[in-house]
Amino acid sequence: MQQRELGRSGLRVSSLGLGCMGLSYGYGPATERNTAIELIRSAVEQGVTFFDTAEAYGPFMNEEVVGAALAPYRGKVVVATKFGFADGDVNAGLDSRPARIRAVAEQALQRLQLERIDLFYQHRVDPAVPIEEVAGTVGDLIREGKVAHFGLSEAGTDTIRRAHAVQAVTALQSEYSLWWREPEREIFPLLAELGIGFVPFSPLGKGFLTGTINASSSFDSSDFRNTVPRFTPQARQANFAIVEAVNVIARRKQASPAQIALAWLLAQRPWIVPIPGTTKLQRLQENLGATRIALDMADLAYIDEALSHIEILGDRYNSDRQKLVNR
Repeated sequence: MQQRELGRSGLRVSSLGLGCMGLSYGYGPATERNTAIELIRSAVEQGVTFFDTAEAYGPFMNEEVVGAALAPYRGKVVVATKFGFADGDVNAGLDSRPARIRAVAEQALQRLQLERIDLFYQHRVDPAVPIEEVAGTVGDLIREGKVAHFGLSEAGTDTIRRAHAVQAVTALQSEYSLWWREPEREIFPLLAELGIGFVPFSPLGKGFLTGTINASSSFDSSDFRNTVPRFTPQARQANFAIVEAVNVIARRKQASPAQIALAWLLAQRPWIVPIPGTTKLQRLQENLGATRIALDMADLAYIDEALSHIEILGDRYNSDRQKLVNR
């Protein structure tokens, strides 16, 4: 597995990380604990050194599982977690007050079985707390040795610049994939200017870009995709055109659509590190196979041309969730 540096931070991680959210939150019932631990450890054995979790995934359960799984590899892997929701509950509102940030850090260290959090993200920007206060608090935690690097998630350009002026931002985590390319317009130029890495979540379009979801697919009642406009049956039927376009390259490369979608991301910038998630060992191996696929200029040009003729139907979030992004 090749390594990448997140921006100019000096933090080096595997070129693909593992997003652990789906093991306990968002996509239906939680994965059985031992099965989840086995999957995480399999990722390590296959070269993954970058793992993403948060107190809000569960809540709390995800950090505990990640901590247990990675305990034998302490010092050999990079663990990212997040603060920012009241009581760790995504439905309870935002809370990035300094006291809360400190409390989350202390609790995360215990659940993750770590002496220092490698990368500590603000999960969503809290308009009630100036970003300078947030950055300053994380900066204090860094100086105290409890945190190594500061990150933001779904933040807008003004917030990123203001935070970075107080405490260097190592990485921005936001959605980015073949069917959500908004960060390219304003975010990427700023990250390149400031030397900040980019960690795309949902790099496979919440599973849609794998080609295994179509208009007739159904989701568990607790799966948050039931609330996403882009996942209505009508939208899925219309949006399948993007999978068909990717499949042209997939057949040429003898790869899966998921592998092409991830290889495309890796080809965009050298400081991009996607974090696809999965609950299945087979899918983990498939995703990691993307690191062995090289897309040439003709492949990338074909994809760009094909996508330019496809209009994606549906917003990526419902109206309530959309209010939390690009602040």
